[in-house]
Amino acid sequence: MSAPPLIVIFGAVVRPDGSPSASLLRRIGYGLDAAKAHPDAPVLCSGGVCRPGTPSEASIMARVLEREGVSPARLILDEASLTTVDNVEAAARQVAAGGHPYVVACSDAYHLPRIRLLLAIEGVRCRPWNGREATPPGHGLSMALREAAAIPHNLARVVARRARRRP
Repeated sequence: MSAPPLIVIFGAVVRPDGSPSASLLRRIGYGLDAAKAHPDAPVLCSGGVCRPGTPSEASIMARVLEREGVSPARLILDEASLTTVDNVEAAARQVAAGGHPYVVACSDAYHLPRIRLLLAIEGVRCRPWNGREATPPGHGLSMALREAAAIPHNLARVVARRARRRP
């Protein structure tokens, strides 16, 4: 029997009061839907503490998923990742360790092209999952512009990290 896919929920902002932002709640919702569709798949909750004094993105994800009935035994918390590049590297390590055939990437539609590109560079197959919830008007455009700028930055970062790892 082959291993199930690995569901990965990509983090988003935690508000100063420690509550999840609308973006984080959307992504958790996508992850919950993916967890229901893939009941044997582990769920990697990915995102660290970006603001001192607030909980990690991953711990908020886990708390919501558990409250919605996802078994804690399925949850893997990646609280070290602070960027999409970090999230992807954590996912790639987990795929290799668990023998997962692919990642079910749970994020907003504007974020998924960058995630897919970075996973491909890591040699990880990906199936995007962003549900049916629309990004608020105006937010999607501004985030798409941000993503366009982030792609070359992330590619440079990946190349630099790989160069440092070589003997």
